[in-house]
Amino acid sequence: MASHIRLALAALAAGLALAVQANAEDGPRYRADGPDAEIYGAGRGYPMCSGLAYIADKGCRVGAFSHYGTLFPSRDIRAPAKASPLQRAANEPVITYQFEGKTFSLDDYLNKRPTTGLLVARDDTILVERYQYGRNDKHLLTSFSMAKSLVGFLVGLALERGAIRSIDDTAEVYVPELKGSEYGRTPLKALLQMASGVAFSENYSDPSSDIYLLARLTLEQDPAGSLNAVKRFNTRRDAPGQRFSYSSAESSVLGLVVARATGRTIADLTTEWIWQPLGAESDAKWNIDATGQEITYAYYNAVLRDWGRLGLMLAHKGRWAGRSIIPEGWLAASTTPQKDWPSPTYGYQIWISAIDPSRFYLLGLRGQFVVVDPNSRTTLVQTSLDADEHARAELAALWLGVLAAPR
Repeated sequence: MASHIRLALAALAAGLALAVQANAEDGPRYRADGPDAEIYGAGRGYPMCSGLAYIADKGCRVGAFSHYGTLFPSRDIRAPAKASPLQRAANEPVITYQFEGKTFSLDDYLNKRPTTGLLVARDDTILVERYQYGRNDKHLLTSFSMAKSLVGFLVGLALERGAIRSIDDTAEVYVPELKGSEYGRTPLKALLQMASGVAFSENYSDPSSDIYLLARLTLEQDPAGSLNAVKRFNTRRDAPGQRFSYSSAESSVLGLVVARATGRTIADLTTEWIWQPLGAESDAKWNIDATGQEITYAYYNAVLRDWGRLGLMLAHKGRWAGRSIIPEGWLAASTTPQKDWPSPTYGYQIWISAIDPSRFYLLGLRGQFVVVDPNSRTTLVQTSLDADEHARAELAALWLGVLAAPR
């Protein structure tokens, strides 16, 4: 009798183990470690760091990049009472990709790259949802420069609502304090295209670069704030609209324009115009400067599935959950390169694929991506601790593998 009981208990335990494994396959998959986990602070419990210490100290990046909304002052973007539904595939698709003459799997990619979150979705269905370094679906994962694309969408929405009359208007029309400055004399279209012609150095490996000065004056709570910060950069190098030169200051000016044109905070506009219509499942946070202005060149913080909802909405030409969120015409204008554009791979605060111009993506420092293919209505979201050009090339190869995976 005792042996029968032991066998029955063993069978029950085996069944429970299989059930847990099946649930893990069907839902998000979590991992406590990741590539070079000790370097990234696993032994210290992935601590938060102080201010911008994560630039030099990789051991606090996991904590910083998943708590950026509390690392520096921020304002909430409120989710609606009910989230828009997302379906989930019964099993992950088998995803393989070719890179440097070899074939790799999705697991190979995650075992190599310091990815905190990776999500793949098509139509309204999550195909892949993975987390590493102890992160989970409640962490608000930061955007870095992916936030610039949100600012571009807000410009389009303000234009649709008549708060902005034309993107041919100059910035000083809406922000009188910029009158007489080079940014003030720049049309919004040139700012959207990163082609103001105003000198600004954005070199992340050089602490003397203008981007570090901009961060000190905004993120690190200098009393000057964003408005006085952008006025520091006042040397014209080219006529507006002539030459592409990536500059976070241009996104800061656009954020000031939208706030002044509407008389509202960027957070309130994002809540009302994007986050609630999107059916986000979690509040987000946008970091602010000492004056309360959102730092619109970066630092939007949201859960992975809400980044996925944003990508799916863009993949559906600006529509989601039965609503038009981003005007289809503005999204098309933002992501369809024209012959006279300063760059064929950069639209209105959003990147366009050099391989297939029908695809586009949001991009942030250290490997943050929302990649969109409207033709297959597919999106890939990655949040990351670090990246270089080689890592970006491998992600591009993985993306092609995602698009080629059996449906």
